[in-house]
Amino acid sequence: MINPSDDSYRASEMKRMREGFERGSLTRREFMQGLMALGVGVTGAGAFLAASRDVQAMTPKRGGRLRFAWNVHGPTDTLDPILVIGATDYIRVRAYYNSLVRFNDDLTLSPELAEEWSTNDAVTEWTFKLRKGVEFHNGKTLDADDVIYSMNRHLGPDSVSKGKSLVSMVTEWKKLDQYTVKAIMDSPNADLPAALGTFHFKIVENGAEGDYFKQPNGTGPFKSKEFNPGIRALGVRNENYWVDGRPYLDELETFAITDPSARTNAAIAGDVDVAGAPDPNAFKLIEESDNVDLLSIPSANLTGIVCMVDRSPGNNRDFVLGLKYLQDRERIVRTLMKGHAIVGNDHPISPAYPDHCSELEIREFDPDKAKFHLQKSGISEATVLAGEVRPGVTDFCLMLQAEARKVGFTLNVKKVPTDGYWGTVWMNTPVCATGWNMRPSANLMLTLAYKSDAAWNESAWSNERFDQLLLESRAEKDATRRHEMYCEMQRLIRDEGGQLIPCHINYVDAVSKKVRGLGAVPLSNGAGCEWPEFAWLDA
Repeated sequence: MINPSDDSYRASEMKRMREGFERGSLTRREFMQGLMALGVGVTGAGAFLAASRDVQAMTPKRGGRLRFAWNVHGPTDTLDPILVIGATDYIRVRAYYNSLVRFNDDLTLSPELAEEWSTNDAVTEWTFKLRKGVEFHNGKTLDADDVIYSMNRHLGPDSVSKGKSLVSMVTEWKKLDQYTVKAIMDSPNADLPAALGTFHFKIVENGAEGDYFKQPNGTGPFKSKEFNPGIRALGVRNENYWVDGRPYLDELETFAITDPSARTNAAIAGDVDVAGAPDPNAFKLIEESDNVDLLSIPSANLTGIVCMVDRSPGNNRDFVLGLKYLQDRERIVRTLMKGHAIVGNDHPISPAYPDHCSELEIREFDPDKAKFHLQKSGISEATVLAGEVRPGVTDFCLMLQAEARKVGFTLNVKKVPTDGYWGTVWMNTPVCATGWNMRPSANLMLTLAYKSDAAWNESAWSNERFDQLLLESRAEKDATRRHEMYCEMQRLIRDEGGQLIPCHINYVDAVSKKVRGLGAVPLSNGAGCEWPEFAWLDA
């Protein structure tokens, strides 16, 4: 057991908290409270605080180029918000556009292009009052027509939006005046503002289409200077940004280094400033570095394997269930994720969500039951395509392969590149590795990935009872009944869905010690990708 009075433990914790405060993931108050919890008096805590680099330089510095390296890119990289599917794209659209609202570290909402919003008693209408005086990069003034056009891109059967299922209940966006819009819905949805804070719902100029998205004209803190899909993008400061004094950076460069070791080494060497999703095997190396911190944010970020249940072999429930029993979840968290994760239960709603069903028992590792179901399936061999789309996911596939071999089943693991993975392998392959970022509410996550008609229903799973519960829970005000509904939905996915979800991994990034202002929004790697206008370099 760790003794908080132990000097080495206290020194380690004080170092960790100071680095967290300097990064921006701990507030001044949290920093002081943490020090005093370790037995440091108020005077000593204040002295330690005063020695912090951020106290010596609380005013953000302007200038410099921040280089963000992710693990996946390819020819499907896009600057069209309705099509984005990964952190590289998320960072870019956050830099070049704005949303009506944005997320804080605790997933509450702050105003962005909407100064305020309100709903009717039935939660079937939401009204948004827009900020005045905001200009696009070309000097055009933002108004309700731009918002109406942007929102209508997600509506209708012909929409190609990756987020359209999140607003499927919206029947009309209505312009009330030049700076006021209203969403009218055919069913209640208390989560609509949170949905509009996600990356797909950025506001573009009225009429934007085609080549507009090669060199977009947004309202965001950076202007797009260069965009080469699968190579890199470069944004430069918007000198006419509607928030005085922001952004602080001169330039934001985004690209991918697909090899995890090379990405980690680039961060340690100072060649990149933020390296997303480093290999867990490199965590210790990063922690020991003088130049880089390990930023670890607990979340519902999930990793695992998806079996498409509308085709063989995933349409055989015994096959899928057999694989689920082969997951040694605690070992995966301990060894593959180096403790930066929590045990999963084959559904996406981790304890990070208020609607997590804690009483739903976790399926145990049971080779005997796995063998029974795999033999009952009549299938003796299958192949999983594994790209390293989440840290450690390839090793998880190999661990599952080894366990399958012990029960007489052949699970082939075919390693594939991450370049273009989401466009060519995912949702096109019967069994493959998968990974999902956390969404800001359980309902949004379930709507996006499990609703029968969702564009990203990766396992092609369809259940009428689940769809009914998902719809009804949006308006349920009784806390006990709401909890029962979410428990039933999680049980349905766990027992009938096509995903193997052994764990929910923390969002872990390698961050240069000179980077400030990232925050800790728990919605994706890269500290949630909400930071382009807030980040600065203490160089």
